[in-house]
Amino acid sequence: MASSGWARYALKFSEYYKNAELWVPPRIKMREWMLTPFGNNKPLRHKSFSSTKDLREFLVKRTPSSVFYSTAYWNDPNQLKMFDKGWKGADLIFDLDGDHLPNINPYDFPEMLEIIRTYAWDLWNDFLEPDFGFKEKYLQVTFSGHRGYHLHYRDPNIFHLDSSSRRELVNHIRGNTVDVGRFVTGDGKDGWIKSKGWGERVKEGCKNLIEKIDYINKNKGTEDSKKLSNELLESMGKEYIRKNRQPKKKFEDLLKRFEVKGMKEQVMLGKFTRLGKSESAFHDLIKADQNIILSGSGETDEPVTVDVRRVIRYPTSLHGKSGLKVTEMPLSRLDPDNPKKFDPLSEAVVFSKGRNVELEIVIDEGYIRIKDQELAFERGDVLTTSEDVASFLILKNWAVLNSK
Repeated sequence: MASSGWARYALKFSEYYKNAELWVPPRIKMREWMLTPFGNNKPLRHKSFSSTKDLREFLVKRTPSSVFYSTAYWNDPNQLKMFDKGWKGADLIFDLDGDHLPNINPYDFPEMLEIIRTYAWDLWNDFLEPDFGFKEKYLQVTFSGHRGYHLHYRDPNIFHLDSSSRRELVNHIRGNTVDVGRFVTGDGKDGWIKSKGWGERVKEGCKNLIEKIDYINKNKGTEDSKKLSNELLESMGKEYIRKNRQPKKKFEDLLKRFEVKGMKEQVMLGKFTRLGKSESAFHDLIKADQNIILSGSGETDEPVTVDVRRVIRYPTSLHGKSGLKVTEMPLSRLDPDNPKKFDPLSEAVVFSKGRNVELEIVIDEGYIRIKDQELAFERGDVLTTSEDVASFLILKNWAVLNSK
């Protein structure tokens, strides 16, 4: 006989909030709070606190499974209708969630968290700081307590950006409005227009595409060459079908054109006109090859950034789906090359090992590490593990208590 056992964690969370050092949001009195109860009860919204003392008292006595506070500042956050609250501005939030990434196994939790931490680092270093001039002094970085990271940006000059302006930021980061052609119309020895940001990203993406074409030509008849050729032809075909044109001959002509001595080097310099009649086919292939944009784009959850009335996980709270702490850290600890890079599966664990607990696994398979303990498991496995590991697995709904 097995049981979910979530109720026992309400008491553990309450004990944590009694003594935890709670973070104080700027302008706490202007924030709206949302508190999600344990079980399936309806979240409590339209709540405000005047101090961390009031907040702590609530968290201890009416302990929620998750705590959120508004990114927005309100005149009266207790009002039930958004219009009546009186919007005064909002923090700019970038939410990176490992579960949203392509080709990620969410059941290999350590690997997912490693990858999404690098995405968070790249978002700041490749986009937010160089492209927008964001300053680290306005930045707060937090581990979300579950599958990702939040970048909170509080520059007073951008508090009043509306949803449309924030969407433009996301579109830029994702490359949604990038016109590849405008970066390759330069003159002189180098046909690339001198441009930082997306100009450099497109340049690198185009060069990678040229290398793919060169690989196909040099490895004709091999399985890898055929596979890569079919992938490019398929992507190009979508563009040509839309224009009622046949892609195969155009693609083959383009490959032959690249066999001309010195052609690869000339096109690498951005001199696409050297391709002659195949230039238009190359442009279409660039547009069709999504890797040129996607490999250079940043990761962020658009609705979170765009919504100026959003609530976000409260730093220093516990996440009800993992038991891990929403943890603040310096930006440098996102750096994958930092020997002291942030390790959420050690540093965000607040429960002690305690006594051993017997669990039954209820997912097909998974892998987890909590501090120095590593576990791989399959559905039906019965495990005896420490309290800190059991807390994660039960709250994650990967396991249930095994009661005899």
